[in-house]
Amino acid sequence: MVGEYEHLGEAEQVEALRPLALAAARDFGLEVVGIDLALHAFNTTFAVDAGDGRRFALRVGTNSLSTPAHVVAQQSWMRAIAEQTDVVVPEPLRTPDARWFVEVDAPVLGRSVLVTAASWLAGDDADALVPEAARALGRTMATLHGHAAGWSLPPGAVLSRFDTPLFGDEDALDRAPGLSAADRAVLDEARARTGEVFERLHRGAELRPLHADLHGGNLKWHEGRLAVFDFDDAGLGLPALDLAISAFYLRADDRSLEESMREGYAELAPLPPIGAADFEALIAARQLLLANSLLVTTTADLRAQADDYIRVSVDRLRHWLETGVFTRALPSTAA
Repeated sequence: MVGEYEHLGEAEQVEALRPLALAAARDFGLEVVGIDLALHAFNTTFAVDAGDGRRFALRVGTNSLSTPAHVVAQQSWMRAIAEQTDVVVPEPLRTPDARWFVEVDAPVLGRSVLVTAASWLAGDDADALVPEAARALGRTMATLHGHAAGWSLPPGAVLSRFDTPLFGDEDALDRAPGLSAADRAVLDEARARTGEVFERLHRGAELRPLHADLHGGNLKWHEGRLAVFDFDDAGLGLPALDLAISAFYLRADDRSLEESMREGYAELAPLPPIGAADFEALIAARQLLLANSLLVTTTADLRAQADDYIRVSVDRLRHWLETGVFTRALPSTAA
């Protein structure tokens, strides 16, 4: 059945997942009066309108690798952030019997899926970051890092260690289709170089919880403040890794946005110590991670992008290997 799902179109995939979302909403104790697709990407999020007038974001872990213990950690951290900091995050919802998630059988995927719910964040997406938003992102990141340093995982909660370039995911890059021997050599060298940097930086290092996916697609302007959502990628890592992940998305034509992010961070805390070459390697590792992720996703639109994105990734990584600087603003990879 899962093979059939992978070859459904986007609209058909969403309709196949909708009954799972409805079943999960009932398990969360919600009287559903409306349900609309919010996003069908790596995971699938529905906007659920409840009978009491509240709206919730219900996330189906379509491709998520999070285990129940991971979800407990993610939702517990979100709740702690909401209660103990000024960072705006969704309020995670528990089931009537106090669980942070529900597990729903998904025959269409050939397995069960974990579903979480949280309050809806109203406001405009911050996907196109401007200097004001980039600076706010830096301040938000510094606040999250400071909070994480003093927060402890609750019983039954686990976060993965992000101490390798692919964060422990299955390495599918060797089976990427349509690449020349020279292209594969680029991927091999990029994995070796980034792997060496990760190994060296994490040797004996103290790790802390990171959001690990702080980009415009996970940010909103909510009542005039920058809000953060989607903690599905949270894990244990070095603060510099969070900065590098965000820098990846800002590495287009306007480098001032990355500088604005750094300035915002420095307003609240010293920037994490890391050499320039090592920081570039952490950014390049993000390219490897994203390319690898597209090779194993089941989401129709993302699967359709995979072949082209692999070639884009090779071009960007080749530029980094040749120059020492990672950028997404190459003539052949403008998209």
